Amino acid sequence: PPVSIWYLSLPSLFSSNPRDFSLPNSSWGTEMRQLYEHYNSQCEAVTDGGEEQSGLWNRLPSYNRSLKYAAGGVYLSKIIQAKARLFTRNIRDPGAAFEYVIFANKKEQRCVCIFQAGHLLEGPPGNVHGGAIATMIDTVTGTHACVHSGPVMTANLNINYRSPIPLGSTVLIESSLDKKEGRKTLVKCKVTSADGARLHTEATALFVSIGVSQLIQG
Repeated sequence: PPVSIWYLSLPSLFSSNPRDFSLPNSSWGTEMRQLYEHYNSQCEAVTDGGEEQSGLWNRLPSYNRSLKYAAGGVYLSKIIQAKARLFTRNIRDPGAAFEYVIFANKKEQRCVCIFQAGHLLEGPPGNVHGGAIATMIDTVTGTHACVHSGPVMTANLNINYRSPIPLGSTVLIESSLDKKEGRKTLVKCKVTSADGARLHTEATALFVSIGVSQLIQG
């Protein structure tokens, strides 16, 4: 079956205060922090005076339980296992696995993810496992498709690995909208070194729009 990916923000109607995993923590290296500040400084924001400040980018919050915080989440959370957690956010030890933050640019139809790979993601000695890279590409392109088209599921993911990613390094995962055809959303993606000089991976992804009833039925 296709992989389900949702982009969900926390609506104000919930009184709980879940952890936002996209915010900086002590495990983030210098490159991760510098890139975060670069994009975060270009985000929409509210000034101390209450005025809205425009920006090209929006930082997307990231929680470890997606459906619990969806619109109508009070109902949806009852149909999944109580211990279910988002795959990329199920390890609480900072820096051990997937450390990432995604920024979306709706005007330019782009998303960028700053990803720092932890020691638990090893494949070839000293390098990131190809499955972990595929997971992050699926996460970023799926999030991008959801921002553009609403709830979607992955229908196809094609990946070309160009060069290994060293464990502990920070990379950029950039996605751009290719085209939209009815229920289909096609996204292109590339993974590069933090400075953009080295190409690690290229990918294309196809997503199909779905209704909430389809997600519930699996």
